[in-house]
Amino acid sequence: MLLELPTDRVRPAGQYYGGDAVEVELEADLTRDLKAFSQRQGTTLYMTLLASWTALLARLSGQEEVVIGTPVANRMRSEIEPLIGLFVNTLALRIDFSGSPSVGELLARVKTRTLEAQMNQDIPFEQVVEIIQPPRSLAHAPIFQVMFAWQNTPEGKLDLPGLTITALAAPQVTAQFDMSLSLLEVGQQVVGTLVYATALFDRMTVRRYLGHWRMLLKAMTAGEAQAVDSLPLLGQAERNQVLVGWNATERDYFNEKCAHELFEQQVEENPGSTALIYEEQSLTYAELNARANRLSHHLRSLGVEPESRIAISVERSVEDRVIPGRYPIETKSHVLARRRARLAVRRGRDDRRTQHHEESQQTHT
Repeated sequence: MLLELPTDRVRPAGQYYGGDAVEVELEADLTRDLKAFSQRQGTTLYMTLLASWTALLARLSGQEEVVIGTPVANRMRSEIEPLIGLFVNTLALRIDFSGSPSVGELLARVKTRTLEAQMNQDIPFEQVVEIIQPPRSLAHAPIFQVMFAWQNTPEGKLDLPGLTITALAAPQVTAQFDMSLSLLEVGQQVVGTLVYATALFDRMTVRRYLGHWRMLLKAMTAGEAQAVDSLPLLGQAERNQVLVGWNATERDYFNEKCAHELFEQQVEENPGSTALIYEEQSLTYAELNARANRLSHHLRSLGVEPESRIAISVERSVEDRVIPGRYPIETKSHVLARRRARLAVRRGRDDRRTQHHEESQQTHT
């Protein structure tokens, strides 16, 4: 199943492995709150972080199921613990967000799914792929496109006589998946990196997603009864941008003319220009004006005066609609009565009738 996250670019036909990384750091206060919250919920810090990360992915993608990959050491037997070699396996966790779960319910689901997967961690991931037989695509990994790794193994220290060894950080230039979040606990903080595919995401977008995740984490710790899909993602600055900044669309407008006068001006200046398109039909400004004038004269002949209320009941077409023609006749009658419409205008091919009311009559056009 493809996790369809909002990307900055269309996914290329073939997977491109170029990548970059951004640093992740959770404040000591937030880390402490997450630990206390996990203890109250009976989960590990790993499970809580995993739940929050998949919750963000579900919110961003709008999908009720998120499949995420997570690596495990796969050293279940004490005999292989001292052996040198790579025993790491990858687990694919399917997290269910259906039914609008609360934070507590989500943590319970993640805990159950994680424990079930870890009990079967010795099954090679390649074998899982063979059994599932997922649809293959050159554009993305077959089962999951996002990884989450929790590094809780103590780092060894290489001590060689007469030598001082210092680890050097190498720049991240590749990405095996769309995004890979790797975290560990250092001192009193959770830190790590988020590796992302540069073919899909810009650095600014990834940083914004991390900001959403941090907001979601803070909200989660406030209480387990909250619905996951109602947890805030936007900070105050971004929220103000969305609600205020992007809605500041006011423009200087010459309002000495009414809308119909502006339309008539357009008819005079550009009579042959297209004014309306619907499916295969189109009308120029001159044609639309002619139709409007014919309807206007007809309504006046029926006694319509200024300020008269006219109901419109037509199917979606170049005539458009106000009261959709698909509504039951009882609904139309109720609407006409409440609106006190003097006339009801509808297309002549509609042979259905609307009941008469004291303050409404109808005509066919």
